[in-house]
Amino acid sequence: MGGAFTFGAGLWDPSHRFETSWLLSPYALFFCRALFSLYAFVTLVFILAWDCTHASDGGCTSSQDEFSYFTVLTYWGLAFYFLAAAIHTFTYARSRTSEALIDRFPRPLQALHSAFYTTATVYPFVVTIVYWGRLYSGTWFPVTFDAWSNLSRHALNSVFASFEIIVPRTNPPPAVHMLWIILILALYLSLAYLTHATKGFYPYDFLDPVKQKGYVAAYVFGIAVGSLIIFGIVWGLIWLRKWITEKKLHMDGKFARGPRRDGDLEMTGRDEMK
Repeated sequence: MGGAFTFGAGLWDPSHRFETSWLLSPYALFFCRALFSLYAFVTLVFILAWDCTHASDGGCTSSQDEFSYFTVLTYWGLAFYFLAAAIHTFTYARSRTSEALIDRFPRPLQALHSAFYTTATVYPFVVTIVYWGRLYSGTWFPVTFDAWSNLSRHALNSVFASFEIIVPRTNPPPAVHMLWIILILALYLSLAYLTHATKGFYPYDFLDPVKQKGYVAAYVFGIAVGSLIIFGIVWGLIWLRKWITEKKLHMDGKFARGPRRDGDLEMTGRDEMK
């Protein structure tokens, strides 16, 4: 299932773990990621258009308000993550030197892509758990559109994240990404209260100090801790996938083929088990 491939000294991701899979060929992985990105973008744009055309006030206020919700922002993030991941996978698959576009990026941008991957595998589960556990009323949606939009953004998002945990050859995220997870949550909290100050509503009722009567801090702290717990679970699942596929099944991965370059070294997919 594996195969030899080459890498140049000093590369950020020498075995192309972000662009390869133990199960799918690079082109198949590209197709899946591109399909997920297309679905997410179509969903987001269609919901905005639907809200504009079905608004009771005849305007697009509800569509504008969408960008105050963590659910919506993380779904946009998923859409853009899969777009970026698809592009990098495609450029790797078609490159005659087995090099992806991201290999030519500055190191800070490469590190940001790694952090982007972490958010795409952690936040969807946070959204799914908080929505169905705290925000869902318990009554199924009478309008088909509402059922589809909520399933897409609060259920399929975790399906997409699960794909990225299971199928690619990525390493477990570094521990420093926990700070990234908390920082983004803090920035969103600022946005939520800015929304109340400028538009007069809280995106989520558990952020309203009047209604919650002192429990806001508990909700915020709980979601932050829950996010770190999910980070740890995701880390463990990725480590387990690597251990099973590479150590036990010896499925090193499926790589693009290209001619050797001067100074390259031959290496297999089992480069490390960090």
